[in-house]
Order: sequence, then structure tokens, then C-alpha cells
Amino acid sequence: MRVRDAIAEKLTKAFSPERLAVTDESHKHKGHGGWRPEGETHFRVSIVAAGFSGKSRLDRHRMINQVLSAELAGGVHALAIEAAAPGEAAAPGAA
Repeated sequence: MRVRDAIAEKLTKAFSPERLAVTDESHKHKGHGGWRPEGETHFRVSIVAAGFSGKSRLDRHRMINQVLSAELAGGVHALAIEAAAPGEAAAPGAA
């Protein structure tokens, strides 16, 4: 399974998001730390989920990092997170 798909599956299972977009941005980091020619090293997650209601930005990031701990300990070098609760300004890129 591709890393992008594993990330999307885990986040869907953990948060039942209203919207979720997982984008492989590895091509933007060519030559930077952690980059590999085959990609799947740098990702952007945009997610809107009820589980983020009342949580700080830091808590939301911690929640996501915990769910994706295996990927972050493995080949994922960087993870940009845009997390929102329903009714907040929508997470950019979430589709």
C-alpha cells in the first residue's frame, strides 16, 4: 500500500473526517533532507473532523502525529498539518 493511502486510511479510521486531503509533496523537496527519488517522504494533510472541536492547534497536531506514529518513525520525513473542526474556517485543501 502506498504511504499516502495508508495515511488517509488511518486518519479516516481514527477521526471519521468530514473532509480529508492527503497530498504527497515530496517533489517540492528534491535535494532536501529526507527526500528520496521514489517520493513518499513529505506530505500535507488537510482534515476537518468533529474530534478536533475544543482542541488547540497543538493538541490536534499531537492527535494526528500519534495516529501516524509508525509512518513518522519510518520513511515519512515531514508532515504539514492543517486541522480544523466543523464550522471553523475550513482547512485549506480539504476536499
